[in-house]
Amino acid sequence: MKFPILFICVGALALSSCQTAKSLIGATPPAVNEGVCPQALVLWDAARKVQIGEPQTYANIGFTAEILSVRSLCTYVGTNPIDATLEIDFAFGRGPAAVGMEADFSYFVSVTRKNRAIITKETYPLPIKFRQPDQIVRHTEKFASILIPRLQQNTSGNNFEIIVGFELNENELEFARSGKRFRVNAGSNNR
Repeated sequence: MKFPILFICVGALALSSCQTAKSLIGATPPAVNEGVCPQALVLWDAARKVQIGEPQTYANIGFTAEILSVRSLCTYVGTNPIDATLEIDFAFGRGPAAVGMEADFSYFVSVTRKNRAIITKETYPLPIKFRQPDQIVRHTEKFASILIPRLQQNTSGNNFEIIVGFELNENELEFARSGKRFRVNAGSNNR
């Protein structure tokens, strides 16, 4: 049975001090990171994917996708590499011009040297199935370990970024950069 640290410390204070709690627990606290974790971000140009025909109207929207949020935690001590976890929340929709109940998307995860260069970039497929025509599908992708090498012990995670986004074709990228927006609920009756 696990007890909250506060409860153990209060009990231990009755014996002597919170230092005694460490011996009661039988564990030493984990080492503190050498610095902050890399920032996890969504690339603005690639945060949404809208399949749209011409003219660019509501009636011509096919499948849509959006990255809702991204979260990351990390650990690194000594000369060890940064070991980051990553979670990406997605939402997918079917517009009036969508054909079928399945769509294939792909997204990327990049590790970059902050404001400099890409260290690594991986692309992942993401097939999505809809059960109802106006359904919005939410999905979370989880990465248990993204290793980021450090040359020196004093190299902080602040020197790196983890950037995610959708793989877009030229038309989708142009649409995204234009500032036009059709959200994932574009084909939904939940407006």
